[in-house]
Amino acid sequence: MNIQWVRRAKIVCTLGPATFSPGAIENLIQTGMDVVRLNFSHGDYSIYDRVIRTIREKSHRLKKFIPIIQDLQGPKLRTGELENKEVELKRGQRLLITTKDVMGTEEIISVPFQPLPKLLKSGNPILIDDGLIELKVLRSKGHVIECRVVNGGILKEHKGVNIPYVKTTGTSLTLKDKKDLAFGIRKDVDFIALSFVRSSHDILELRKRIPKSKKIGIIAKIEKREAIDHFDEILEVSDGIMIARGDLAVESSTEIVPCLQKEIIQKCNRALKPVITATQMLESMVFHPRPTRAEASDVANAVFDGSD
Repeated sequence: MNIQWVRRAKIVCTLGPATFSPGAIENLIQTGMDVVRLNFSHGDYSIYDRVIRTIREKSHRLKKFIPIIQDLQGPKLRTGELENKEVELKRGQRLLITTKDVMGTEEIISVPFQPLPKLLKSGNPILIDDGLIELKVLRSKGHVIECRVVNGGILKEHKGVNIPYVKTTGTSLTLKDKKDLAFGIRKDVDFIALSFVRSSHDILELRKRIPKSKKIGIIAKIEKREAIDHFDEILEVSDGIMIARGDLAVESSTEIVPCLQKEIIQKCNRALKPVITATQMLESMVFHPRPTRAEASDVANAVFDGSD
């Protein structure tokens, strides 16, 4: 059977230190990269200024337009610094979490978010590093949360913290996001991806901050349970959708994500709005030259579902 494939889905590549060089960027464009994502959770403006300039120079020379997505960090909860850069947490051990800025050890770590203790009660799960480490809250008082380790592992610095089924307070745009947004607007990025969207209000607030003279689209990242509950209104006011499956799986549950992925993609297709399926695509290829069969099926199914 001779099957002729015509690729219509686009490939979004997240650039990092290993791919910031002019040679690496040119190679990515030549081998099929269609869109660049820049993760503003890391890096500084001097680096991104150079990278954006390089992308546009290579795009012009190779006669292939490469849109740039600026991905804002959003109000992501993260662990603080550790004395030895990493600690081993063992199942059953007691662990304290403080909102104060302290150097972490096997006994205490920091999560610098002041309202956190008031949001938690006994029995609440806390998931760290996309759910690889799970804690159970025993009690919460003052600025300290006492936990028991349910699933242990090696904890490194600045790992994401999720609290399933607990609604956090505040805006989707942090002070850092506002500064990063101003930089992105100055550099004429093509899209802004807003993290941890909860309702259409978050998108509308971001849109107010973008000058009407700038043709910058807004991509809503779907990664919280509230975003699923308000998806139709979010879709209506957004220019595109990104299914951020990592945090979405932790905020809801891993087994429901494939169903949510299909439903979200179908709604985006009907609304004629682009949709990106993201997170852990070909993750094993960080270390291996070929993807696993499961990863190949994951990519194929995302395309078959209707991802753009």
